Amino acid sequence: MNNEFENNMNETQFEDMRLQMNTLKKKLAEQDIINDHLIRRSMKKDAGRITRRYYIIMALCLLVIPYSYLVFTMNLGLSLTFWIGTSIFMLVCAGATYYNCQNVTSANMMSGNLIEVGRKMARAKKFDANWLYFGIPAVIAWLAWLVWELYQQDADTARYSLYGVIFGAAIGSFFGIRMHTKTLQQYQDIIDQIEDFTKA
Repeated sequence: MNNEFENNMNETQFEDMRLQMNTLKKKLAEQDIINDHLIRRSMKKDAGRITRRYYIIMALCLLVIPYSYLVFTMNLGLSLTFWIGTSIFMLVCAGATYYNCQNVTSANMMSGNLIEVGRKMARAKKFDANWLYFGIPAVIAWLAWLVWELYQQDADTARYSLYGVIFGAAIGSFFGIRMHTKTLQQYQDIIDQIEDFTKA
């Protein structure tokens, strides 16, 4: 009788433990879902900022093409070749920005596999970082070409224009580097969040 009673007690305790374990597993699963959702929302917010920045850059690159024709060719009388070179440079910049933007917009932040999203973010970050190896020399070459074009028009005017070019380049570099650093940091924030969550 005692053995039967003990067996029934053991079975009851075991059943209680099993129910408690199932409840705990359910709560942990629900917590993982909540954490996953919160992380995805945070990543989507950072990715949205990067994407908006890219769209602004692309719009500015395209607007520079007609604007540079009015300023450089029509007003300053610089060569058509210089305007064509400027336009090609702007189209390359817009195209490269659009290409990298696809890694961010196609990452499917809210439903995609987080590891794959992390890979796309790392690829986009690397592309953005490596872009400087092309961008900085290209801008220096373009500025040198601009000064040469101005010098061809009028040597005295070119000297004064050089100060304006240097001042403009300094301001542009400051804001450009600041924006570039911020973008890379936002990429890294997304990557870090994914790594922290997938390791847990």
